[in-house]
Amino acid sequence: MSDAAEAPREATGENGETEMKEEEEPNPNYKEVEDPQQESKDDTIAWRESQEEERKTGEEEGEEEGKEDKKIVMEETEEKAGEVQEKEASGIQEETTVEPQEVTASMIRLETQITDSQSITSGIFPKTQRGSKSKLSLQLEDAETDELLRDLSTQIEFLDLDQISPEEQQISSPERQPSGELEEKTDRMPQDELGQERRDLEPENREEGQERRVSDIQSKAGISRESLVSSTTEDILFQKDKSTPVYPLTMTWSFGWNSSLPVYYIREERQRVLLYVCAHTAIIYNVFRNNQYHLQGHANIISCLCVSEDRRWIATADKGPDCLVIIWDSFTGIPVHTIFDSCPEGNGIMAMAMTHDAKYLATISDAEVQKVCIWKWTLAVETPACTLELPTEYGVQNYVTFNPTNNKELVSNSKTRAIYYAWTFNKLVGKFSQSIFHLNLTQILSATMEGKLVVWDIHRPPSSASTFLGFPYIKPCKLVHLQKEGITVLTTIDSYIVTGDIKGNIKFYDHTLSIVNWYSHLKLGAIRTLSFSKTPATPPTEKSNYPPDCTLKGDLFVLRNFIIGTSDAAVYHLTTDGTKLEKLFVEPKDAICAISCHPYQPLIAIGSICGMIKVWNYENKQYLFSRVFEKGLGVQSLTYNPEGALLGAGFTEGTVYILDAMSLENESPEPFKYSRTSVTHISFSHDSQYMATADRSFTVAVYMLVVRNGQRVWEYLARLRSHRKSIRSLLFGVYLDSNEPRLLSLGTDRLLIEYDLLRSYKDHLEVLDIHHTDQGCYPTCMVWYPPLTRELFLLICNSGYKVKLFNATTKMCRKTLLGPAYGSPIEQTQVLPVRSMAELQKRYLVFINRDKVGLQILPVDGNPHKTSAIVCHPNGVAGMAVSYDGCYAFTAGGHDRSVVQWKITLSVLEAAVSLGGEDLTPFYGLLSGGREGKFYRELEDYFYYSQLRSQGIDTMETRKVSEHICLSELPFVMRAIGFYPSEEKIDDIFNEIKFGEYVDTGKLIDKINLPDFLKVYLNHKPPFGNTMSGIHKSFEVLGYTNSKGKKAIRREDFLRLLVTKGEHMTEEEMLDCFASLFGLNPEGWKSEPATCSVKGSEICLEEELPDEITAEIFATEILGLTISEDSGQDGQ
Repeated sequence: MSDAAEAPREATGENGETEMKEEEEPNPNYKEVEDPQQESKDDTIAWRESQEEERKTGEEEGEEEGKEDKKIVMEETEEKAGEVQEKEASGIQEETTVEPQEVTASMIRLETQITDSQSITSGIFPKTQRGSKSKLSLQLEDAETDELLRDLSTQIEFLDLDQISPEEQQISSPERQPSGELEEKTDRMPQDELGQERRDLEPENREEGQERRVSDIQSKAGISRESLVSSTTEDILFQKDKSTPVYPLTMTWSFGWNSSLPVYYIREERQRVLLYVCAHTAIIYNVFRNNQYHLQGHANIISCLCVSEDRRWIATADKGPDCLVIIWDSFTGIPVHTIFDSCPEGNGIMAMAMTHDAKYLATISDAEVQKVCIWKWTLAVETPACTLELPTEYGVQNYVTFNPTNNKELVSNSKTRAIYYAWTFNKLVGKFSQSIFHLNLTQILSATMEGKLVVWDIHRPPSSASTFLGFPYIKPCKLVHLQKEGITVLTTIDSYIVTGDIKGNIKFYDHTLSIVNWYSHLKLGAIRTLSFSKTPATPPTEKSNYPPDCTLKGDLFVLRNFIIGTSDAAVYHLTTDGTKLEKLFVEPKDAICAISCHPYQPLIAIGSICGMIKVWNYENKQYLFSRVFEKGLGVQSLTYNPEGALLGAGFTEGTVYILDAMSLENESPEPFKYSRTSVTHISFSHDSQYMATADRSFTVAVYMLVVRNGQRVWEYLARLRSHRKSIRSLLFGVYLDSNEPRLLSLGTDRLLIEYDLLRSYKDHLEVLDIHHTDQGCYPTCMVWYPPLTRELFLLICNSGYKVKLFNATTKMCRKTLLGPAYGSPIEQTQVLPVRSMAELQKRYLVFINRDKVGLQILPVDGNPHKTSAIVCHPNGVAGMAVSYDGCYAFTAGGHDRSVVQWKITLSVLEAAVSLGGEDLTPFYGLLSGGREGKFYRELEDYFYYSQLRSQGIDTMETRKVSEHICLSELPFVMRAIGFYPSEEKIDDIFNEIKFGEYVDTGKLIDKINLPDFLKVYLNHKPPFGNTMSGIHKSFEVLGYTNSKGKKAIRREDFLRLLVTKGEHMTEEEMLDCFASLFGLNPEGWKSEPATCSVKGSEICLEEELPDEITAEIFATEILGLTISEDSGQDGQ
């Protein structure tokens, strides 16, 4: 049985009555239980009983067959808006009673036809099973309504989930009758659903003997066949034993909080436990123990979350491709159900709510045409029980909630419109923030950002009324000027209606909207969320210190403790007995782009665009100190100096601060202001005598430490706009023959620039040399390669998923290797510090790309098993840092306002390498078909054919058999198997092979064998093969738009470009190439001159080439290539 089966199951009708005729017991979730542990235990027992009963019910229902058709009618009532002057009496709340005008009711029919035998949920949304067909149509039946729709300022539409009772046999509308009788069955679970929950652990066709053997093994091992979710009656989340890590990178802590989502108070009995969201992870945080439990499962940023009334069940949803909705058990942290493809047409989930008994889940999609779905998630089904598409004129619905005592009623709202029924007010009410059901359950309250409260009466006609009159409808009865401040939070608790506003006030009203008490002295920011403890307030005693309420009687204001979340990313706990406000944490309220680890202490500095720098001890997860800079100063970059005494900080408006690392006070009297744009990089030299910065204006600035009046002070030296495009890395190093620092910068303009610090002086930064690193791709980052060889290298990653090693002195490209390919190129990398001297010969890289963090075993050789990566921030990684001991990696999520700490377990990665095979085995896996495939056999044929070719095809001399080919043949073999390197790449390949052993032996290599050729080929070729994207980009730059709207190049321009631009050809070479491409040279371009039947000069290109050449013509007709479309990878 799956874990989802342990959740509460049957649907409840109005007033909590169950719809299933076989079960007459009241729902235990509606009882008030004083003992929370007893309540959890009763819930678990009830779930087990409901499972058995539903299983029996499904067996009976499996024998029935039939077809069902249903028509659901949704009524929308509208009223034209007028404008009336608003008045408020000073210090007195004014209630305005609005008399609705005479309106014309219109019907919007939602027709749903269901075929095949299936169970139907009573309500507006019939439940559709796989194999069924449903058709939805919205139709206006009254022409007069069209005129009213144009003038509406507030739209409210009713979604009735309980309109059709099981006893009704058909539903008719005034103008259209159904084509046949509608047969209806009671709401029972189909037979195919009953077994679905069992299939995870018990396959259907398991033999009896096998089941007995499994049972024996489980009993001997002491393993219970009962799931952990069903057997757990209390919170065991933080009692779990920490097992051995099974991944190279494991999330251990998450710094930050997505303050646009609520914080929930889920435990208080013996421990204070909160639930909040950080990027794509939901965090359960134990305040007293200072522990976190991570609910990991989403690949995109979590967009909404909700909890059940008893705080047992948690639902999370995300936005992005392949969006998910996951329901978790908060006692065990186990995901009990996952809804895949919840929004296939849209971008994910915008809003979500769960019924108080946790049996239904409502979601609103984030799409151009929003869809409301009701899910019976406890049945573990993959399709919603009912759906409805919302017209676009209703606005973007971003909030939804259920009626606390009736699962069939819910209300949602956007900033200007609410969904329940369509009405307009005769007053300007402002933008809606949230809507709830009134305590009396016969009204709806909608709060606005103008401080007003709209009160709607719900009219529920008796069940005996006719079909046309039998739909609930709503009328506005009051517009209450509740307060001057905009209301941001509206909720209910016990007998109070609670509001939170933009001024940080929290106010409590009774059911008549009379003020009972308020908290206005707390000095909080705008209230973002309020979450009350599930434990009722303790009755007052002599020692109690509850405040008096503001009524004439002055009774004690007895209230549950609650959590407050504010818009400035602060979370507080308020103990109502004594009004004790405790600040739990304050996190950055804006993007986090800067992080840096201390060089020898377990400290991490985190900088945010909001101007806050926080320093944490990441071993014991303790916040130490922080500093908030004045408004307008956003932290963009942070770096500790090698001694750990200073912290360099670069800001968004160009200011550079040098701070004391232990107090964050200014180390220099005044900050440096030599840049007008954001400072993206800060770096210190190994001796802390120099500091360099780079900004978004492509400028490098250098500062140096000097002695003035007996004191060491930092002074500005010089700056230079040395690059034409953005600077990706700024790196200090040390000269091999001295201890002097050297400075290098790397830009997307493909320039590696080294500066001469000794020859630089005030306002003049000397450039030592400039080197081009790439031809087509652009570099993304660089780092000093650890001394694993006798030769010192610079490691540079590029946008083509390659890792290139450059000689640190000559800047010659010595090796090109296939780097990690996980959806996007590497953007930043660091060498993992060693933990002991014994590890000096075994080094590792930590890297980040667009959304992942990963590890790479050194030396890099193209083996795909030597690397591993995991999603860390779905919306993009902004920065990375590594702890001084190499135990942890940290990633900053930018706009998701989080920093994640990852524990590094190198033994797991080493195990993956050993499982991947030795020698060439990992490389064969990179070939199409592997070692025995057609491609490798062709490669062998070409390799050995090149030996014949180099000795002469027609020679009669004795052949020399060898395992090698000379280097001059290598480009021809490369091109024969589909890789077309440029002349520069061929030179790099030659240098890589020639000097491969030069440092060790002093000899040059002039030949290569097949295994080494295979590695060179795999490391140099494009990682995803040839695609059209690069050819299209070239034609966009070089061509013009033809009459068909495509980019094209004229024939004469095309020929001119080939002989004048880039690695241009001579005219003879060009003609010989075309002779080979057109099949006139049997052995290809200049391969065997003796066999050439046609000279290049004899070709008439005007006849062979079209007047205009497009990318497709060039690739397929001229080159004769079979090229796939884009690979879906970045950087190509």
